[in-house]
Amino acid sequence: MTETTRIGVVGCGFFARNHAHAWKDLEAHGAKLVGFCDVEIGNAQAFAKEFGGAAYADMADMLASEAIDIVDIVTQVASHRPLVELALNAGVATIVQKPFGQTLEDCKAMTELSESLGVPLAVHENFRFQGPSRQIKALIASGKIGTPNWGRIAFRTGYDIFAGQPYLRDEERFVITDLGSHVLDLARYFFGEVDRLTAEVQTRLKSVRGEDTATMLLRHATGAVSVVECTYASLQEPDPFPATLIEIEGTAGALRLEGDLTLHVSSSDGLTALDADVPVRTWAERPWHVVQDSVFRTCEQILESVRSGQPAETSATDNLKTFALCEAAYRSAGGAGFASPIVH
Repeated sequence: MTETTRIGVVGCGFFARNHAHAWKDLEAHGAKLVGFCDVEIGNAQAFAKEFGGAAYADMADMLASEAIDIVDIVTQVASHRPLVELALNAGVATIVQKPFGQTLEDCKAMTELSESLGVPLAVHENFRFQGPSRQIKALIASGKIGTPNWGRIAFRTGYDIFAGQPYLRDEERFVITDLGSHVLDLARYFFGEVDRLTAEVQTRLKSVRGEDTATMLLRHATGAVSVVECTYASLQEPDPFPATLIEIEGTAGALRLEGDLTLHVSSSDGLTALDADVPVRTWAERPWHVVQDSVFRTCEQILESVRSGQPAETSATDNLKTFALCEAAYRSAGGAGFASPIVH
């Protein structure tokens, strides 16, 4: 790995702009944007003009033309496996946007290819890199609330996600794949691995094909129990979007993250209200700023991992366990009852 790490971004759509801004900020840490690729070449050209670098309509052409160290794939899930395999076989460290893949088999195949070739593969799972999530994890690690034994993680909103991503209306598997991959990863992050999971799903919006609401119950290996919820069909006001609401109870206290990013902590020291907000980056805006900052933090951590030769926190091997929870939720909701999400 050279001192300058050359970055190629594949997919120049709705969310990829945040990735491009994040990599631009990481130029101070040696990252350098050299290429943008999109099947709609005009999108790639617009990004290249704004952020610098060359534009391509085909990733193979970009990899052949540019000496890329890391390729960041920010495309729809159906394209993930072929693009990841192309990048890994070219020997290029790869980041793929969540959800990791379309099926558990796809995710396993990509993980096994990465391991067999010795080429790093990480999933851009950013919820655990959000400022409030990191603050909660630090409080748990400090022993402030003792050992966590119960929790609730909820992302409930009526936000029109389809305005920026209209293709989601037609997904057969919708909210568990799109949002569940985030909140289930947080459950692992806070409580550890999962022994069993059960789920119920609903489709409450008339305009979508797949499930728009999921309610999941997890039993963790530690004995902790968590309730994990996600929906795009909520009518509650005020809508906490895009905040994730988190409650965790432990053997010595509890904590609760509100939609206004106030973190209430009760312990032997009494009740404390902490500010869990993060600064607004120059290219970010409220209320998206916590998510946008987490994109930067995710890219930063993966960049450091590639340079150090250590697995990323959200490596393919790690995120495979999160995707297995999504798969278990679909099996359970489909009538399988309690399902084991453990990947063998």
